Amino acid sequence: MKILIADDEPLARERLAALVTEMQLGEVVGEAANGEEVLQKTTLLEPDIILLDIRMPGMNGLETAIHLDRLEQPPAVIFTTAYDEYALQAFEAHAVDYLLKPVRRERLAGAIQSVSRLTRAQVEGLQSASGVNSPTHISARVKGGLKLIPVDEIVYFLAEHKYVSIFTKDAEVLIDDPLKKLEEQFADQFVRIHRNALVALHEITSLYKDGGGQFQVRLRSMDKTLEVSRRHVAAVRKRLTI
Repeated sequence: MKILIADDEPLARERLAALVTEMQLGEVVGEAANGEEVLQKTTLLEPDIILLDIRMPGMNGLETAIHLDRLEQPPAVIFTTAYDEYALQAFEAHAVDYLLKPVRRERLAGAIQSVSRLTRAQVEGLQSASGVNSPTHISARVKGGLKLIPVDEIVYFLAEHKYVSIFTKDAEVLIDDPLKKLEEQFADQFVRIHRNALVALHEITSLYKDGGGQFQVRLRSMDKTLEVSRRHVAAVRKRLTI
């Protein structure tokens, strides 16, 4: 078994690596200190198992696991956590493997020997039950791995046919998440302006009616406007005045 250890604390990574090696549970092929590094090293090293800390700076372990699930061959994941008993009930309710810190030798051996791959439903259920904040990134499958797009750099989402395009000021990326789900997930940061478009609230500089009587929004990061359907005008105006 090739094992990747992810924790923002160097001593925690060192201890886990020593346990894995000492107990001959597998080969530690790498270490990571945050979620983005986990995704990069997973693409590069192709581990079978990731020992994944939940509380890491930036992208936490739960969000990282959701992005990992997009890979063609996602690794198995065992979470490590210092959560209290109430939070641990969420892991058990969703049949998610976890190790309570400080990790005990017997539990580590048992978890690695019986580990299975997570489903997206398991991770999303755990994310919801644990009250974790909205994701900080969106991932898109590209040849050879994943491309991460920081949510705060997204100007708007546009649905066309069965795909959704993410537009930043510098790029366009295709993803397969439905627009409805994105709207629910980022309700505090984006507003629907049309049946096929969500726009970042911080990107809208004005709402106005053009010469043909059609409502438009101007964007901060792009020299362009987007059409607002009449059924969404009131909601857009309300969100802009809050």
